[in-house]
Amino acid sequence: MIAETARRFRTARLAFGHGTLNANDEAAWLVMHALGRPFEELSQHLSQPLPAAARRRAAQLIERRIAERIPAAYLTHEAWLGEHRFYVDKRVIVPRSYIAELLRTQLSPWLPRRSPGTILDLCTGSGCLAIVAAHTWPGAAVDAVDLSPAALAVARRNQREHGLEKRLHLRQSDLFSALAGKTYDLILSNPPYVGAAAMRRLPAEYRHEPEMALAAGCDGLDLVRRILAAAPFYLNPRGWLVMEVGHNRARVERAFPRLPFIWAQTSGGDDCVLLLQRESFPSAAGPAMPPNRSTARLRLA
Repeated sequence: MIAETARRFRTARLAFGHGTLNANDEAAWLVMHALGRPFEELSQHLSQPLPAAARRRAAQLIERRIAERIPAAYLTHEAWLGEHRFYVDKRVIVPRSYIAELLRTQLSPWLPRRSPGTILDLCTGSGCLAIVAAHTWPGAAVDAVDLSPAALAVARRNQREHGLEKRLHLRQSDLFSALAGKTYDLILSNPPYVGAAAMRRLPAEYRHEPEMALAAGCDGLDLVRRILAAAPFYLNPRGWLVMEVGHNRARVERAFPRLPFIWAQTSGGDDCVLLLQRESFPSAAGPAMPPNRSTARLRLA
């Protein structure tokens, strides 16, 4: 059934990237979900007959995947970042951040051996990066913000499922707007970064995701600009900003030639995730409160 499903997926020219990267893995994921077993147990079941009830469940998922182009993560209501499982639905983007790879090594070699005591996740969506960070540094207090109340409802469900009600604090905020007076040792962000032209070319699967979680203006840098303008005022001394920007390294460097970005190597290459320490911002020694957006943009550019 997996082999036949993968063939059908290829014939239908489905787009992948919401947890799997090819038709074979997507087919296996859906069939194992219908079987009620973890994907990691696939090899143990390949020689066994598929029960009739599981076959019917799999057939329903497969038909919807082809006919409606719904990402498998929305059909199964689950997504994974490394070893961590998250509930997802159409209120949030499907988790797939390269930052999660860097958290597995505690952002070595950039972060000092002393663990960050305070962490902020901007544009948290399902809460996935905030939750991975909380597991990575069990002693840290983590704030996670999002503009969307619907996304925060999903994040709260994941917060409960991971038992992080005491250490992870969720709040609605337009980036830093609700965080006056707060500073952090580490700021993580996987903001919207898809430009207008790229939005028009997105495959049908990506159009099931919230547009506000993807679209970021004409060049895809609307949110990036705002975050870079304000971040140094919310970072503690020696604090770090870690932000995913898609494959937009060249565009970001052209827009901000004064900023000495560090680009982390991930499975997506060295053009997706940037790092900046607070002291690297030209405005780090400036006024105590963030300037207005236009002033900040000129200062950084």
